[in-house]
Amino acid sequence: MYRQNDTRSLERYSSAVTLSDMEVFIFPELLYALVLANCMSPRLWNWNSDPWFAKNGTRSPARRVQRLKQFIMDHFAFNLDLDTWGLTTKETEIKRFCPFISGEVLSRCNALFGYEGDKYYFDSDIRKHFGLDKYTTNVIPYWKTETIEAMEAFKHKPGYPTGAGECVSLSTLYAAAAFVVIGLPLEDIFLMTTPLHSQNYLDIGSGILTNNRRIVTKTMWFNGTEISAKARRALENEQVTIVSHHTGFVHALYPEATIDPDVYKRFSGRLTTFLSTGDIDFEILANFLRQHSKLQCCFQISHTCCGNKPRYIEAEKVFAYEHSSKARVSDHTRNAILHEIEEDEFYTEPIAGRLLFSELEDFFKMTRVSLDEPETIEKLKHHLLHACYNVDQIIPDLNNFCRTVPRLPKAGEKRFVESVPVDLSGVQSAEEAQDKIAALRDKNETCDLALAAFRDLSRSPWKSFLKAALERNPVVVAAMNGHSLEECNKRLGALPNDSIYNEPYRLAQPDEVWNFGRGDGLEKAITMAAIARAREPDTQLVFDKQGDTVTVKCGEGKAFSYSNGKTVELPLEQDTDFSAAST
Repeated sequence: MYRQNDTRSLERYSSAVTLSDMEVFIFPELLYALVLANCMSPRLWNWNSDPWFAKNGTRSPARRVQRLKQFIMDHFAFNLDLDTWGLTTKETEIKRFCPFISGEVLSRCNALFGYEGDKYYFDSDIRKHFGLDKYTTNVIPYWKTETIEAMEAFKHKPGYPTGAGECVSLSTLYAAAAFVVIGLPLEDIFLMTTPLHSQNYLDIGSGILTNNRRIVTKTMWFNGTEISAKARRALENEQVTIVSHHTGFVHALYPEATIDPDVYKRFSGRLTTFLSTGDIDFEILANFLRQHSKLQCCFQISHTCCGNKPRYIEAEKVFAYEHSSKARVSDHTRNAILHEIEEDEFYTEPIAGRLLFSELEDFFKMTRVSLDEPETIEKLKHHLLHACYNVDQIIPDLNNFCRTVPRLPKAGEKRFVESVPVDLSGVQSAEEAQDKIAALRDKNETCDLALAAFRDLSRSPWKSFLKAALERNPVVVAAMNGHSLEECNKRLGALPNDSIYNEPYRLAQPDEVWNFGRGDGLEKAITMAAIARAREPDTQLVFDKQGDTVTVKCGEGKAFSYSNGKTVELPLEQDTDFSAAST
């Protein structure tokens, strides 16, 4: 629970406000705290009234997930702009976190502190894809996650026609929506983070992964498309750092785990099964060739039409037609693609030096091939022998395609500590979720942290909120650089008095005020305080709220007032000196 004069407690609770990638990595309780913050949000519960979900009660859980996916695709962009929340330095953050984790361990497991990923990430230049290549010196971005309110507020930011969020924001939104909108029990929702990604496993049927805005079913995992290949990256190439659940979490680096060990065993088994297919048939092989496109030039496809004369075409040409067709080379819809191709693309005789798909199909009709039976793999290997490629390399690659072994935190290395699960069974509204989570705050610290992530200043500590506001909001500070405090006051005063948080007891942070171009009076006053403190670290700050006016005094002779609609009361003693907290 929150202890005001304890350094670790103060950092953890202020981290629940800013929710940066590095903070979630160090304080893994924060991942589920953000899920619960979204579960408490009236914005999310309002989705149930949207006509898009009107028939949810008649749909299967899997169909509900499909509807949710399309809703999220339509309403949120995937935000890869790492400059959204400003910059910090490695030295600053390592100094901040060194009492809790070493810089060496941080650099091995966190993308912002030097983690490069496995060989795959070097080869594909994944850091450049994410924009991390810009941050190879001591300067790094605040890779902050967002509440649903902040995600929706991106529509107010220039260049964003809809809401937006990065991968952790999307995964926690999906997890909360799986409970609130789909009606999936919390027991069946698991969150996973790796150093470069975050996704969820929903225990529905054979399983569903949520991946950024999209979802991946088991069938999709093995279909070999570009979208699925991107979805496979993290689990194929990275260590899973955190698994989070309503019973607790397990962290790859921490010896203690709070997740229920039986639940973790179930999850590990279910995920491993989801990522594996024991038998190889023609469809799996064709899907493999779809993903490993360089091999397609070794194959040809025959097609009989118009006089029952077989014709032949390069496999890579037919695979290319998939981009504009719903049909697939790998299944019964192949003829639909072949009928779309012009006659002059075909040859009247087999193409020399290429294996025929029809011969492979005949082989699989007569032969069962299982990864667990070496003798059947040898039969397949013999049938695939060809001068076009090295079959001894293809078989291991095919095995890796068919079986992804997730690198999960090892249960045998953990000391499982019993914790009180988050129980939201029977909750039917945002208000009920708020009441249940608040009632659990003394038994489950994640629930207490969730109130801070929810920005409920009537039930979470002011000091940690102000610490986050004054220390970790560099965007507005940079934007106001070169302007006097009086000019800053005018610019803030010109913004609409409209908080992104509708409730009178919830507050936005300064960079949210500036990024989304709006804020209530108290939010503007705190933003003004952040600007003043960034310029003069020793500036004394005093807040005063009288009726519908809030005033912030920044040192001697500088006071700025704003019209305010927030009813949350300021603390009687506002402590904005965070250096005195004891360890």
